[in-house]
Amino acid sequence: MQNVFHKILKNNKAEFTNDEVILYPDQILTQDATGTVVYLQLEAMGIKKVKPFSIMYIDHNTLQVGNENQDDHKYLQSLSQKIGAHISKAGNGICHSVHLETFSKPGQVVVGSDSHTPTAGGAGMLGIGAGGLDVAVAMAGEAFYLPRPRVVGIRLEGELGPWVSAKDVILYILQQLTVKGGYGKVIEYFGPGIKKLSVYDRATICNLGAEMGATSSVFPSDEITLEFLKSVGREYDWRELVADSDAHYDELYDINLSNIEPLIALPHSPDNVVKVSEVKGIPLAQIAIGSCTNSSMRDMAVVAEVLKDRRVAQSTDLVITPGTRRVLTMMIETGALKNIVDAGARILEVACGPCNGVGQSPASGSNSLRTYNRNYKGRSGTADANVYLASPETAAASALTGCITDPRGLGKYPQISLPEFYPVNINMIIKPVKTSEVVEVIKGPNIKPVPIGKPVPDCIEGTVELKAGDNVSTDDILPGGAKMLALRSNVPGCVPHVFSRIDPEFKNKVQNLSSSWFVIGGENYGQGSSREHAVMVPMSIGMRVVIAKSFARIYRQNLTNYGVVPLIFTKSADYDLIELCDELIIERFHEQIKNNHIEVYNKTKDFSFTTSCSLTNRELVILFHGGLMNYTKTKLEAK
Repeated sequence: MQNVFHKILKNNKAEFTNDEVILYPDQILTQDATGTVVYLQLEAMGIKKVKPFSIMYIDHNTLQVGNENQDDHKYLQSLSQKIGAHISKAGNGICHSVHLETFSKPGQVVVGSDSHTPTAGGAGMLGIGAGGLDVAVAMAGEAFYLPRPRVVGIRLEGELGPWVSAKDVILYILQQLTVKGGYGKVIEYFGPGIKKLSVYDRATICNLGAEMGATSSVFPSDEITLEFLKSVGREYDWRELVADSDAHYDELYDINLSNIEPLIALPHSPDNVVKVSEVKGIPLAQIAIGSCTNSSMRDMAVVAEVLKDRRVAQSTDLVITPGTRRVLTMMIETGALKNIVDAGARILEVACGPCNGVGQSPASGSNSLRTYNRNYKGRSGTADANVYLASPETAAASALTGCITDPRGLGKYPQISLPEFYPVNINMIIKPVKTSEVVEVIKGPNIKPVPIGKPVPDCIEGTVELKAGDNVSTDDILPGGAKMLALRSNVPGCVPHVFSRIDPEFKNKVQNLSSSWFVIGGENYGQGSSREHAVMVPMSIGMRVVIAKSFARIYRQNLTNYGVVPLIFTKSADYDLIELCDELIIERFHEQIKNNHIEVYNKTKDFSFTTSCSLTNRELVILFHGGLMNYTKTKLEAK
């Protein structure tokens, strides 16, 4: 009666409690935007060698307009050599795309400091995104703790019609389940419909599962998986892994792929999905194709065939980002790159790029259609731009007309011929050296120590310095983009930017903040990226408690990891009664939190309200220590 998720955990020899899954990852994935602080945390905890297979990808901060990014890269490469980790150099490709092709193994577990780590689920591998501190602890060989999820089975049947692709499938699911629908859940796909989906198709679906707040998404490992592994020269890594015929699922959905048509997510949320046919004609100043969602050879080949012997509309810029150097090589060899370039597209570096707000920011007030995974307001680097999300087919068709276009209007779907074998090229992946003791760790002026959390006092007092609404993302709390990403190893440098999208004047408060203050949030507070800077930076200037209607999984864990108290309103209506500058007091906190019933007194308005904080005993200990770093360091020193 086992599903794929539980079979993978059994293979990992994971342990279960009532609240958590305890496992030891087979692989660790980090990248330079979130991973730099992971390495700083390893140093702060005194870790000399990493235990599981670990690899650092340089793929986010590749735009070098100052010394900061290159400082980080030199630090990451030298410390990787020192502690026994691999590193993928800048230009080798996007972490999830390279990892899928090069290191994914059916039946294994990869934990990554990036929310889209579940992309590996396309190859039957369980990928889990986590905050950097959780990842650092796992790299040290300690256990990784996961809140015990429910398993949702999605049975796919039928077959996708012409001009409809995997991106439309996951947009349809997002439309149905919303950005909150996957919270506390693993999404597992099965059924006859998956036989028509390649591993790249499956990876696209798993990638965008992160936008539902899902813990992970996973497909079986079958003959389609074997075919993929053969194509990248790794058939020896294949193992069959399918759910039992009577496998149990906590929830079950049926989707007929034949009924799905081209879809598009409107601004400013990935679940704001409608049919392309309903919004066709909206003018587009820019179209961007790529990201870890849609940058495979399959995606590039489709775009190339649509653009062949045609021209990009004069009113529109088209930019293309291949996912890996391997894909770029195949584009050259098959002629796909020539078709794209001849049509008038611009080819960007093999990296994350515009998806994370690094380059290609749209014009003010303009519309940009992207094949990416997020369209939060301002994430593109332009505060008032409108970003739409769609498939490569819809993006390519729209590039020809300069407006949102239903690709089915192009007529017959092009015949795509994909190579049976993708040349293996790992010369930009650096292995750790055996003589690591002689390696000098290079730290430029942009590398600053990470802040350390403080033990939580029994009486917590402070004022409300920020009140936010529903579905606030980590981008809203601490923006992405080239300017901010360059400061990820420099927490003090990040401080002036914290909450800038929610309250542009917050930076003027920083000098006058007390040593303990509160944030009030709505539903799904902290959705989106796994970046712990969204907790670490405000914590470093006194954020002590966040009270919200609900939290995104990784953000809530990051709060605990840094000694910040995550409280949830018992009554949502109490949210409306709290205003900026209200003074809040929590007395007898240590006693109250153990009973999961915490009373908060609003001294300014003279009323009390109740909150909850469902932490495990282990998480309570971490919180009382002032965070996971303090807890782990104490534990390792005791060993």
